Amino acid sequence: MASVEKLPMLAEGYERMTADLKALRDERPLIVDAIEEARAHGDLSENAEYHAAKERQGQVEATIADLEDKITRAQIIDPATLSGDKIIFGATITLLDDDEKPVKYQIVGPYEADAKVGRISYNSPLGKALIGRKVEEEIEVTVPSGDKFYLVQKIEFI
Repeated sequence: MASVEKLPMLAEGYERMTADLKALRDERPLIVDAIEEARAHGDLSENAEYHAAKERQGQVEATIADLEDKITRAQIIDPATLSGDKIIFGATITLLDDDEKPVKYQIVGPYEADAKVGRISYNSPLGKALIGRKVEEEIEVTVPSGDKFYLVQKIEFI
């Protein structure tokens, strides 16, 4: 049974998710055509094109169902409307790492997370460690590469 829990996300994540869903829905008729064409080639037991098209159809349908579920549970949050002195979803945080170098992250949903551009999921190890923290608090987080220590330098809602 699908969860009815809300899924927080930024507006741009929601837009990207709906665009992905539209692209997959647009791909459906192309897959059906590929299946029909491959079926016309005869014996299905040794028809690699048929099996590949059927496999792609299964992947697309599963992804569509997953995206539709996420979209129906989406709770769009605009960080500009938020405020406070604690780290919450949507906040942009500047941290000082062990070497006193500033590192900037924004807390986002799992679908939007991309650490390379400074977006971490609220349910990642670092995201979980940051939620509820305030400026000047120290954070210790265990990540695959070992223990990391950070100091919260700034919290922004931009």
